Amino acid sequence: MLKYDPNDVVAPSGPPALSVPAATVIDALSPLLTPARLARIDAVVAQRTRSVVPVLDGLIDPHNVAAVLRSADAFGIQDVHVIQGTEAFVASHRVAQGTEQWLDLVRHADAQACARHLRASGYRLLVAQMEAEVTPAQLPDLGKVAVVFGNEHAGVSPQLTEIADGRYGIPMRGFVESLNVSVASAITLQHATQHRAGDLSLLEQQELRARFMMLSVDRADEIIAEYLRRRS
Repeated sequence: MLKYDPNDVVAPSGPPALSVPAATVIDALSPLLTPARLARIDAVVAQRTRSVVPVLDGLIDPHNVAAVLRSADAFGIQDVHVIQGTEAFVASHRVAQGTEQWLDLVRHADAQACARHLRASGYRLLVAQMEAEVTPAQLPDLGKVAVVFGNEHAGVSPQLTEIADGRYGIPMRGFVESLNVSVASAITLQHATQHRAGDLSLLEQQELRARFMMLSVDRADEIIAEYLRRRS
């Protein structure tokens, strides 16, 4: 069992779901946010993409989980898919720096369920391999792509490797045979997101803006409820 500091871990949950229309949330919360904060939310939403998806296959180290999530947010990725491993899926709060709250996590019971879901949504599923036909620099040319980061010790599971659509590898020139998943994910996601920023629909952008605003206002649910009461 992996040992970690229980005071430094958080269970990633993502921004809250909307129980009322996005426009209502925006109208209710906008007056409570500074112009600078609103501009920051809008800038982030405008750069978000769902055409690249990281898949965490049994990743268990909270520091590595946090590093992947932090890179995903940094490069404008909104969705992260998780295949649950043998340990609890938690992230280091110190490493993640709060980035885990801005990302949507999609959880899967096993590799087959994950692959079915992604393929049904039009993604090509690629796993890392030392000798591969695709490099990270080529990922932007492949359309919607899901890149898999495996367990720290066992790597990507045999089940997912077998049903994947292809392989990709990071070229290396030294004696080392692999990179830490935190480094590999940063390199991969930086390349994969090139020229993809801002591909959400207007509806997706509005919904994400509302959800980000809810994260930015204390007791947002109560404020929205009071707004609706007064309006009625």
